[in-house]
Amino acid sequence: MATIKEVAKLAGVSVATVSRVLNNQGYVHLDTREKVEKAIKQLNYTPNAVARSLFKKASNTIALIIPDIANPYFPQLVKWIEKELTEAGYDLLLFNSNNDVDKELRLIYLLEAKYIDGLLLVSNHLTKEDVKKVTLPIVALDQFLDEDIPSVTVNNYQGAKEAVQHLIDSGCQSIGHIVGPHDSYTSKHRLRGYLDVMKEQNKTPRIVEGEYDLTTAMEQTALLLEQYPDIDGIFAGNDVMGIGAIKVIQSLGLSVPDDIAVIGFDGIDWGTVITPELSTMAQPIQSLAQAATQLVLDLIQKKEQQKHYQFQATYKNRQSTK
Repeated sequence: MATIKEVAKLAGVSVATVSRVLNNQGYVHLDTREKVEKAIKQLNYTPNAVARSLFKKASNTIALIIPDIANPYFPQLVKWIEKELTEAGYDLLLFNSNNDVDKELRLIYLLEAKYIDGLLLVSNHLTKEDVKKVTLPIVALDQFLDEDIPSVTVNNYQGAKEAVQHLIDSGCQSIGHIVGPHDSYTSKHRLRGYLDVMKEQNKTPRIVEGEYDLTTAMEQTALLLEQYPDIDGIFAGNDVMGIGAIKVIQSLGLSVPDDIAVIGFDGIDWGTVITPELSTMAQPIQSLAQAATQLVLDLIQKKEQQKHYQFQATYKNRQSTK
């Protein structure tokens, strides 16, 4: 494989001149440029991306750390982020932390040592103190940490309130909630929304704690119905949990929504392939991706920007609610 030194030698120029041609930076006489381009073609030279980044002090690469690639919400988010970055001329590096705070810190340390231009971070564990130490342009997704840390979020609290109020308005008297991970920003705010509506309506909360996955959701739904057999409505912490709840309800010979109505949160595609289709508070995933991408690019380019974006979830009335 040819090197940049060999290209310079064949063209009869310095390595710095070859670099200027490769990166289209600085003045290079037309005749000299043609000599360099001829040498590149003759040697079939392909510049190493890392080496080019050393010259440019930039890699046109954004890293994204997510906590759980198995959660179908995140592949949808990643799809839109990658689309936005590609259109802006950037590549995406994706990392899955498996909700491991030590791995998140190791990844950030690794990325700071490389020529990564910026970082999009979804974390359930890192504190504002952790994030403020990061030297890269960084945007927090799915959580608000501090006024000084740019963020893109959905109003989980208001979305949860709307979900529970819909169940009440449709006639549900005893409403349970399958809570998401206890350390999750989104889970905490959805729980708070549920509790506030139940208090406003003088209703007794019925809660079980789960995770944002199918297996735990099914286990906790069974426990919820065993502890509170009068339940006629369930607000699930996310759509995957809602799907698990429907499966358990049906396995008990009960009807959704006639016996128990179910509403989820996220608006993932999975919710439309189950019978009945899952009603949900849908997040504007494409808008979230667009805002996060624009925000991190503005930070990289040192542009004046809005630091925080918050979107509203929208109720999608499908077949699992009345």
